[in-house]
Amino acid sequence: MKKHIFITASILSTIASFSQENTDDYLAFNDTVKNRKGEVLKEVIITSNLQKLPVSIGKSPNNQMDLPQAATIITSKTLENQQVNNLTDLLKNANGVYIMGTTGGYQEEIASRGFSLSSSNTFKNGIRFFNGMPLETSGLERAEFLKGSAAILYGNVTAGGILNLVTKKPKFDFGSEASIRVGSFNTFKPIYDVYGALNESKKVAFRLNGSYETADSFRNYVSSDRLYVNPSFLIKLNAKTELLVEADYTKDERTPDFGAGIINYEIVEIPRERFLGVSWGKYNSQQVFASATLTHKFSDKWNVNFLTGMRYYDTELFANTRPNSGTNGTVQANGDWTRSIQRNEAKDNYFIQQLDVKGKFATGKIEHQFLAGIDTEFFKTYTTAYSNFSNYDTINIFEEYNATNEAPIPTLNKSSLTTAPITRSGIYVQDLIHFSDKWKLLTGIRYSYQDTQSDVYTYSNQTTVNTTNYDGAFSPRVGLIFKPSNNHSLFASYSNSFDVNTGQDDNGKALKPSIVDQYEIGIKNKLFDERIHLNVTAYQITNDAFYQQSLANGNTYSYVKVLAGEVRSQGVEIDLISNPFEGLSILAGYSFNETKFTDSDYYIPGSLLRYNPKNTANLNANYSFKGKLNGLEIGVINSYVGERYAGRSTRTQVANDSRKLIFINDFYQMDATVAYTYKKLSIRTKLSNVFNELSYNVHDDNSLNPIAPRNYSVALNYTF
Repeated sequence: MKKHIFITASILSTIASFSQENTDDYLAFNDTVKNRKGEVLKEVIITSNLQKLPVSIGKSPNNQMDLPQAATIITSKTLENQQVNNLTDLLKNANGVYIMGTTGGYQEEIASRGFSLSSSNTFKNGIRFFNGMPLETSGLERAEFLKGSAAILYGNVTAGGILNLVTKKPKFDFGSEASIRVGSFNTFKPIYDVYGALNESKKVAFRLNGSYETADSFRNYVSSDRLYVNPSFLIKLNAKTELLVEADYTKDERTPDFGAGIINYEIVEIPRERFLGVSWGKYNSQQVFASATLTHKFSDKWNVNFLTGMRYYDTELFANTRPNSGTNGTVQANGDWTRSIQRNEAKDNYFIQQLDVKGKFATGKIEHQFLAGIDTEFFKTYTTAYSNFSNYDTINIFEEYNATNEAPIPTLNKSSLTTAPITRSGIYVQDLIHFSDKWKLLTGIRYSYQDTQSDVYTYSNQTTVNTTNYDGAFSPRVGLIFKPSNNHSLFASYSNSFDVNTGQDDNGKALKPSIVDQYEIGIKNKLFDERIHLNVTAYQITNDAFYQQSLANGNTYSYVKVLAGEVRSQGVEIDLISNPFEGLSILAGYSFNETKFTDSDYYIPGSLLRYNPKNTANLNANYSFKGKLNGLEIGVINSYVGERYAGRSTRTQVANDSRKLIFINDFYQMDATVAYTYKKLSIRTKLSNVFNELSYNVHDDNSLNPIAPRNYSVALNYTF
């Protein structure tokens, strides 16, 4: 039987007091409602869906229906239901955002709308994080994707959009939980999370969560270990001022695996589990964040945020060089491969300070939501390259690899040290103007300045080569919103940004920045008492100066580049979020994108950029049973990645060009989950790649990584 709900002032007050912290849970009172006289009222659906709320990476507290831009929020409930354990799992919920490569098996390179999302486009709690190492998801509260341009807010970001990972925050009510996850490939992962107030007055709250994971792989000789710790504190300095202090540490060690299943730009069939690297190879990485965010409310309408933070990462790669790279590293037609050894180290120090002022005011009958800010960032990267050890040994990729035949680990000498300090600063202002309930205008502008330096020290001759590049530009943004009702919003927007290009041209001069124009139109809908959120977006992005490594005159230096031409990205995205009835939640989406050279003297005009599928889609559903089966949940996760190309694009300026593109078939993958909760104990199981689909992530023709075969995981969780 359905329960009768009496809506009283106290209940309404409780509903109104839901904080953003609690909005990860979907609440559906799909019951018949009666008033105090017993009269049946209209059925009420109460939701606290995060799609209603501002994206924190957007800085200004604008409702998503008032944002002329596509956005996706992946909640903690989705992370829990799907047992998300890596970035690949996460992206199965982000329509139009996809893995473009997994070079060496130690990073997940992502792209959106045809453009790579580098470390400049990826954030954790609003601070840029290094995405050249595996992502730990156990500390995440949610993930936010803001597609399209974000240059006005964050300066030098590429055109596809930005990703912000939000970690778990302190709570004043005590709680804790612990879990153990085991699974295929000898996976073992304990996870803990504890939070509460540090004093009786509840002025200081803390949270400490972390995990440790050790695992082998479906690939022979490959293993990994990862340690993660995430402490945070929230201090209520007074009724209007709060200080949030956070830290985040990840240490990851794993075996590099570039694969070797490509001969003459063709993928060859070898067993999925066959490893062809060196068993002693290593990729060690660690990254630490620390930040303090001070928030002060001047009034109900005005507040200020000040963020200061730092990030440090340290990586070391010592393994075989990639196949099909270097003078002697090509895999021969008979499968013979002469391997060489490489080593490099990279360290980075990063600091940020950011001040935002937000407020609401009116000029006559026109209302404004105002944002103004200033930020400054400082990077300093140290990259140590070692001289490669050539002709380490020769193996055959069609034969099973035997690590006992490996030669001794060689000693490599340092070749060069590149020190690259970067200073970036910006000032921006934005205003969402409410002309009426139906018409709104979002407008703003940012000025960014970047000072990029590079000092390359060569150990053999003890010389240093210095280059300096100064770039500055304005990034405007304007978007018009028309809302015929509170449940429908149409928008059109334009933005302009610039990308800094590192390196130099054939004459040794610094490269000019690329100017990127973005146009976007869309419609957002809340249908059937907000049980369905349906959004459709179309866009065009044009990069007027796309640079590639120069291949003229046998050049082998990656920093010498040539203007390859103009690149245009066009596409359509459809996003659907639905809770049609109590217990069922659905996430679905479809994306079409075509990114190609439109004007080029270097590549064939009309040729597509590599790694980008034209079509991607997802359909995910989770159902929570009630009644006698209360506590039982089942789910399916369906994802589709369309055809795409890797390899090397054909050049028009080189006669008899031997380079080719590598065609990669489309694939569909299904995962299934089953969970049961009894009081404080829950068990969650997951079967991934149910149909044992085989596909690959390919970088150029020198790193081929098969996706994992059918595998399982089981997690036992206890809440204290």
